[in-house]
Parts: sequence; structure tokens; C-alpha cells
Amino acid sequence: MIVALVLLPAVAGAVLLCVGASGAGVRRTGAVAVAAVTAALSVAVAVTADSASAPFVGVDGGHLGLDGGGLARVVVPTVGLVALAVTVFASGEILEARPRFFGCLLLFTSSMLVTVTATTLPTLLIGWELMGAMSYALIAFEWRRAGKVAAGTTAFITTRLADLGLYVAAGAALAGTGSLALDDLASGSGGWTDVAAAGVLLAALGKSAQLPFSAWLSAAMEGPSPVSALLHSATMVAAGGFLLLRLADLLAASGWAATAAAWVGALTALVLGAVACAQRDLKQLLAASTAAQIGFVVLAAGVGATAGGTAQLVAHAAVKASLFVVAGAWLTALGTKQLVGLRGAARRFPALGAVGVVSAAALAGVPPLSLWATKDEVLASVGAPALHLVALLAAALSAAYAAKVVVIVLAEPSPDPLVDVEHRGSRHVPRTTLAPAVALASVGAGLGVVAVPAVAESLRALLAAESQPAPTAFDLAFGATVAVAVAAVAMRWPGALARTERTPLVAWAGLPRLLTARPLLVVAERLARWDDTVIDRAAVGLATLTARAAAHAARRDVSGVDGAVRATARGMVRLGAASRRPQTGLLHQYYAQAVAGLAVLFAVLLIVR
Repeated sequence: MIVALVLLPAVAGAVLLCVGASGAGVRRTGAVAVAAVTAALSVAVAVTADSASAPFVGVDGGHLGLDGGGLARVVVPTVGLVALAVTVFASGEILEARPRFFGCLLLFTSSMLVTVTATTLPTLLIGWELMGAMSYALIAFEWRRAGKVAAGTTAFITTRLADLGLYVAAGAALAGTGSLALDDLASGSGGWTDVAAAGVLLAALGKSAQLPFSAWLSAAMEGPSPVSALLHSATMVAAGGFLLLRLADLLAASGWAATAAAWVGALTALVLGAVACAQRDLKQLLAASTAAQIGFVVLAAGVGATAGGTAQLVAHAAVKASLFVVAGAWLTALGTKQLVGLRGAARRFPALGAVGVVSAAALAGVPPLSLWATKDEVLASVGAPALHLVALLAAALSAAYAAKVVVIVLAEPSPDPLVDVEHRGSRHVPRTTLAPAVALASVGAGLGVVAVPAVAESLRALLAAESQPAPTAFDLAFGATVAVAVAAVAMRWPGALARTERTPLVAWAGLPRLLTARPLLVVAERLARWDDTVIDRAAVGLATLTARAAAHAARRDVSGVDGAVRATARGMVRLGAASRRPQTGLLHQYYAQAVAGLAVLFAVLLIVR
């Protein structure tokens, strides 16, 4: 069953990519049907905790393994059901090249399902890499429009650079454990556990748009609204947070990696929350809030709050998918993403407006909606006072930017809404919008049931996290009070948030500059100077010393070796000449020489005796 779960959308998506644009309506219906069957299979896999494996490479843990148990029992149906809702929404939103779009969307869904069910690094890398490729194709889907391909490229290259960490982790796993199984990563010997943890942390932070990689999420807003709805909720951005929750034992075994994850998550929630407050563009506000909310998931992985992090991941997926569906419908109807042009949008479209307000309230952490309870589930495990304070401030900012949206969409409608030059409002909402938006918002609101102790305990038991602390009644009441108070203040004095629009926060606090070529050029220039002043000079100096040594050796050769050879030759010539002198050819001289020789021998004999 689990094999069918990942193969069905993958095969259907590949087929749709290969067919032409004719019969788009039939293919749209087929894509929705495939998404519906995938959603049903995802629920069935979660209930049965099905698993499967196949040989791949000949090392321990080198097989292709899928498992629907553990953390996947919660996340798999989340992916399947959110993907179904977004596919239904997209069936009325995308107006051209439908087969190609739905093909990429189904492959995107399949890659996330592989990622959350993977039991080995080879399996994880297959899903991880396919997800990155499909994100590029979907963000740059409208490739004829200016800026779309550049946005897809920014997202792809940024996450791709971070993805190299997984390959480092795979190498460390083989060196430290001899296994590629995910569950064996924490048992590495020597410093290999730290190397693996660093690689996993890098890959996860990049995928989930955490600091310092957050700005690629801003560029990704160039993609169609259904892409944003799926990418920001249950797939790519959630994948990094899921991976850290899945490998929380590796972070804990390393020690420093858990601390780093906790602080990066908390700081991302704080900084990107402030960025969200300053946005004038609704999609940019929702994008910044996505990075901020996933920051709580990363924080949960760092402090070991697996149950709270999982609840936050699922609740945020439903809430954010609902908000992006609503935002996409408003964009289509009113022709603008600018908040000033969306004044009164909830009044213009009351049913959709009610859904948007409920989802925004859930995002704010207003009780009894979901993100109120899930944030406190995470904060209950945060022991360090400074870290706890940062997380509380980030939670307060959630209420502020959510209230900013509510104030604008509930205001009196503008007589002449601002219209983007690229879009012209159709003045109607796609028919396929309301049902998925209501379904997602209902789940997002209903997950506040996590605040009920019995439900929270059941979730911890399902995830084998019974030892993790639970929030007290005071914690829940305090969190609710902060959220309501901040939201009330933001709605009463909206000008305070409007002033942030004139600060660098509106440009994502300068984070996009980190993703441009300028920092690389600065590094390259410094490396070039270092090359000229150090490496080049060292090479020239070595060559000079070598030339001098060669000249000295040549002189020694001429004056020493050659001189010795010539002296030996002259000596041999003289010895030869001397040895030729007795050879006169006269017999009496030979007799005289023989007598002289015998006399010498006789004298020696006498002396020796």
C-alpha cells in the first residue's frame, strides 16, 4: 500500500508531463482523481503503519525503505489531504498548460511523501532532490513572464546549496556507523555524529527557509497561488522542519546541534515575524509568516518537543494552506496582492472572508484555535529563559501580523482597488475555491483540541513522546492572553504596524542580498587578492629558489664532478705513459728489469723474516 502511495502520484505526474495540452479538462479531472486516491491511501497507510523496502546499494541501510509508522502516521495524511485540497483549488485557478502544471504538482506531492516515509538516506535523497527540482518547475511555471524563472532559480540554487549537507551527512554516516539507515545516524563514533548533525541541520534550514536562507521564500511568491499554498504548508518548507523532528535524537546526541537548531528556529520566528509585520504585499506577508511559524517547529526539534513540533507542523499546514487559497482567490478576483488594494476583500466576498478571518485568527494564536495550543506545546519544553523569551516575543508578533491582515480585509472596501500591471481582476472567485478553503480552515481551527490533556497525551503516545512536558493551564491562559491583547492593540492602532513599512524590514531586513552574487563576488575578490599576494608570490619565490639551487648545482658539477673526472683521466693517461716506458723491445733491458725485480723481492723476503 505504501508503495502505491508514492508511485501513484509520481507515475500520474510523469504521464501528465509527457502528454500535450489537448483535453485539458479531462486531465484536470484525472489529476484531481489521482490526488483523491492519494489522500485516501495516505490515511490508510497512517492507520496500518505500512512499510516496504527494496535493495539499492550493498551496505547496511543502503536499501530503499519506506515506513508509515511513527512521525509519518501524523504527517503522511497531512500531506495527502492538503495536496488534495490544493489540487481541487488549482483545477479552477490555473488557466493554461494544465497538464504540465498538474504533472509537476503530483510529482511534488509524491516527493514529499517519499521524504516523510523514508527510513534510509538513499530514499530520503531521492525524495529530497525530486522536491527541489519540482519546486523550480512550479515556481517558474509561468516562465514567459519576467522574473518568474529568476525566482525559481533563486529558490532552487539556495536550497540546492544547503542540500549538500545531506551528502555530507551520508558520508559521515558511512564513516561513523557503516550504515545509511536514518535511525543509526545518532550512534556514530568519534566526531562523525557532529558532522552528520551539521549536514542534516544545514539541509533542513535551507529547505525550511530558516535564517540565513529565508529570503528564497520571498522570491518563491512569484509562483502561482496553488504552488504557494502547497509549498508553504505541507511540502517543501515543512520538509526541513519534519526532518529535524525525525532526527531529533541525532541533534540531541550531538548536543551543540540541538542548541543551534533551537536558537535558529526561535530567531527565525522573531526576525521573520517582524518582517511579516512590515509587508505591504499579502503573499509576502504570508511567506514571511511561514518561515516564522516553521521556526517554532525547528525550535521544537532543538529542545526535544517532538509532539509539540509535530502538532505545530500539522496545524500550520492546514491554516497556511487555507490562507493561501483565500489569498489566491482574492488575487484572481481583485487583481492585486497589495494590502491597500485588498481593503474590504472580506466584505466583498463574505463566505471566503469568513474563512480568511478564522484562519488568520488561528495564525494569531487566538484560543481555542489550533496554533494557540501547538505553540504552547512547544514552549513547554523550552527551559532556557532567554530562549523562552525570544519564542514568546515571536508568538506575540504572530498575533500582530495576523491582525494586520484582518483589519485590512474587514475595512470598508476601497472604491478603486489597486490593480497589478500583470493581473486584471476578474471580479469573481473561482468556483473551486470555497470548498477546499473551508475544509482546510476547519481543520486548522479544530486542531485546537490539542489543548485538551487527553488529546495531547494520545498524540504523545502515538509519537512515543510520553516523557515530554505538557503546558500547564497557566501556560495556555498566558499564551491566549498575550495573543488576544497583541491582536487587539494591532487592530485598534493599525498605524503602528504601518510605520514598520518604512523600515528595512519591508525588504526582508536585507536578507535577499545574501542570496545575490554580490557576497560571492566580494569573497572571490578577496580570494583573488590572497592568491596574488600569498599563493602567487609563494610560487614565484619557490621557482626563484629552485633556479638558484639549479645554478649552484651546475657550478658544483662543472668545478667538482667534471674536474674530478678530468683529473682522473689525466692521471690514467700519465699512468699509461709511465707503464709504456719499460716496454722498449730490447732483450737486455728486460733481463736487467727482471734482475732488479728479483733483488727487490729478495730484499723484502729478508726483511720480513
